[in-house]
Amino acid sequence: MRVALHVPLHKFFDYSLPEAITARIGDRVAVRFGAQQKIGIVIEERTQAAVAVERIKPIIALRDDAPRLPPDWIALMRFLSGYYQRPLGETMVAALPPRLRSTKPLPRKALEQDGQAFGARFIPNHRLNSAQAAVLERIPNGFGTFLLHGVTGSGKTEVYLHLVARTLQRGLQALVLVPEISLTPQLEARFRAAFPDARLALMHSALEDVARTSAWLAAARGEAGIVLGTRLAVLAPMPRLGVVVVDEEHDASFKQQEGLRYSARDAAVYRAKLAGCPVILGTATPSLESWHNWMLGRYEKLELAERAAAGAVLPSVSTVDVREDSPQQGLCARTVSAIATRLERGEQSLVFINRRGYAPVLACEACGWTAGCERCTARMVLHAADRRLRCHHCGAEAAIAGNCPTCGNVDLKPMGRGTQRVEETLAALFAGARIVRIDRDSARRRADLVRTLENIRQGEGDILVGTQLLAKGHDFPSLTLVAVLNADTALVSTDYRAPERLFAVLAQVAGRAGRRERPGEVLVQTRYPRHPLFAALTRHDFAGFAKAQLEERRAAGFPPFVFEAALRAEAPRLETAMAFLKTMAGAVVAPEEVRVFDPVPHVLTRRANFERAQVIVQSPSRPALQQYLTALSEQLFENAPRQVRWHLDVDPIEFD
Repeated sequence: MRVALHVPLHKFFDYSLPEAITARIGDRVAVRFGAQQKIGIVIEERTQAAVAVERIKPIIALRDDAPRLPPDWIALMRFLSGYYQRPLGETMVAALPPRLRSTKPLPRKALEQDGQAFGARFIPNHRLNSAQAAVLERIPNGFGTFLLHGVTGSGKTEVYLHLVARTLQRGLQALVLVPEISLTPQLEARFRAAFPDARLALMHSALEDVARTSAWLAAARGEAGIVLGTRLAVLAPMPRLGVVVVDEEHDASFKQQEGLRYSARDAAVYRAKLAGCPVILGTATPSLESWHNWMLGRYEKLELAERAAAGAVLPSVSTVDVREDSPQQGLCARTVSAIATRLERGEQSLVFINRRGYAPVLACEACGWTAGCERCTARMVLHAADRRLRCHHCGAEAAIAGNCPTCGNVDLKPMGRGTQRVEETLAALFAGARIVRIDRDSARRRADLVRTLENIRQGEGDILVGTQLLAKGHDFPSLTLVAVLNADTALVSTDYRAPERLFAVLAQVAGRAGRRERPGEVLVQTRYPRHPLFAALTRHDFAGFAKAQLEERRAAGFPPFVFEAALRAEAPRLETAMAFLKTMAGAVVAPEEVRVFDPVPHVLTRRANFERAQVIVQSPSRPALQQYLTALSEQLFENAPRQVRWHLDVDPIEFD
């Protein structure tokens, strides 16, 4: 038997099969590896071994407390391992819940079944309108990739529900992926209300081990009719998979940023192809890769161009020129007036600033000193609630200094604004208003976030202050105003994806306003009111924005017109990381179609006391790039020195 193990080696291992053990491909087995006992997965049955028979150790035990991993799941793991250049053993074993990787028996609670039926009774929130019905009609039962481009509030979720109902009625399973844990409570409630008889398995990394293991087992046994979760849910075996839905397909959270750096969106498409079922990529702001795939005819585009609620229209979007309407404490007079008007009407406002904490910089005006992180090339963020400085890159904390360490000045000033400071400003401007702040500091516990969001939906809050946690997936009936602060940073970023991300987040947060009969308004404070991005946003013209961005990408030679990978390295000294990258990149002769750039330091060069650098590799040919990466990967696993930490990132989306 050939067994895949999660060990730091790019190879497989042969084990003999004792007569007393009946193991097949896809089974989990306990084996001896060195002095340790490990869990492995059988991937091949072989009659001849690569080593002498007397050196082959026997399989210790068959772990039959979970279903055998099916062939389509193994095929998915092989694809992910090959494409993202990680060992198959690491890919397979890491895709299992932690308890299934352990040699300890599964907890009894995880093995219990809750008795829910695989039912198909469907209680929709409302009937589909003509546009939604037309979209549903165009989705077949067989494989196809469908880009569901629907404006915010157009009822994409209702289409998902009816599509899942159709799937359950055929006795099949549905996989629904969402980008963030914060989006699961509302969607989970919608699905449970619509399908009271069907078993729903919830899967995300914040679940405790027993709950996560139970959900995985329900999916793998085919007991769960609906699997709802974040990116890790795409890795769960589902023997009767009938449809895959990827909500907010453009979201960067679908890309794993450690270990196997896979895109759950792309894995979902491949998974649907293996299962022969449709995959729906839903969003109001498609990724440029998905939009380009539609233009090339690889995806079919489905449109929901209008809001679903009776009388609801897209909000009006306008810019506020901060050069003319000078902000006071971060808020322009027009913005303050608009909030006051909503308070008088009993309507809700959302002030959006994608920066948590009190202020991004603590500075000395006398000498120019700023509070920096000792472990990173980054500034510490001031958090006023507990009077601490925190690094949002490595997590380091420090007390606020009583005086400037450079010149001794005791008058240190917070510079810039975060959610905490905006909340403080609004409380001073609107005494008596109920202000609710939602960011990763205020919503650390999922139960608290669920309760807060439900209170907001019930109207318990006048002014909301939040980051991207409030930008997408939420429906607040009384919210009619969105004010966006500090949106200009992305316009001067060196990251070619920054404009795409800015447009997406602004369109998404704008979509929270006016989702019922009362009209919505969006105000964007900016120094660049005539920027083409804001012009497209005010017209709700994603197609025009995408066309302009794709033209720029084509001219510059960026994805999706080339395929890209990044070899990254970390070491205590920058010179070590740079020398390693130069040596490794030069160890493999690149095909003519592949361009290997020189090593460069990261923009954030030092993080958590490690100096970081990277090499970018590009090619117009995906096969040529994969050929080079496969050869490079072999060199890395064989020859990389221990003092350097490295990884290959295929189709990277982060360059900080």
